[in-house]
Amino acid sequence: MSQENSNRLSISEADLRWAAVSYVWILWLGPILLKRDSAYIQFHAKQGMLLFVAEVIAGLIPVIGWLIGLFLIILAVMGVLEALAGRFWEMPVLGKYVKKLSL
Repeated sequence: MSQENSNRLSISEADLRWAAVSYVWILWLGPILLKRDSAYIQFHAKQGMLLFVAEVIAGLIPVIGWLIGLFLIILAVMGVLEALAGRFWEMPVLGKYVKKLSL
């Protein structure tokens, strides 16, 4: 059995779904508040929170904000896919700040 498959088996389907929801706009609030006991869900929820903040800021910037917003949507889709795959995936640019968050 590969390392990826063994990691995947230790995460329940419900936890995978909770982690994936974290990347959908404001829905990161549910996982971050209700699933404090799961490091996997908290990791993805914190990334979702940073993504949400970046989306709000990008929405305030005319023209260039739309391009940034498109990039952030791509990151959100990638985050959902990686969360459903059972991987701790660090987002480019924003992911490095997750380690500095202590909620």
